[in-house]
Amino acid sequence: MGRLTLRATGPAGPETVWQRYACVDRWPAWSPQIKAVHTPDRQLTSGMSGTVESAVGVRLAFAVEHVDHDRRAWTWRVGLGPIRLRLHHDVRTHGRGSTTGLTMEGPRPVLLAYAPLARLALRRLVRP
Repeated sequence: MGRLTLRATGPAGPETVWQRYACVDRWPAWSPQIKAVHTPDRQLTSGMSGTVESAVGVRLAFAVEHVDHDRRAWTWRVGLGPIRLRLHHDVRTHGRGSTTGLTMEGPRPVLLAYAPLARLALRRLVRP
């Protein structure tokens, strides 16, 4: 098992970035690897679950462990077959914009393979 942390800083304000996380219907707009989110909940909440559909049509089960709207942080687990990742996201003020972080835990080869897509999504997340 491994752990990898990525960060991106950009001009979008922290509340804007947080709302891009908090509304699951917005995930495909900033995360090119996500085509759709299938869950009865449209707002990010602790305990919610469903599937994330990838751009190539693969569905990955997910469960949100914890959401802290005041601290703009959340943690979820995503899995496909025996592969499981735990992802922790946070958003912080940085100058006039924000910084978002992603700490991933899981099999090291999977983390390294996913990192370029995650970096792209984080950069898009903090754009205006």
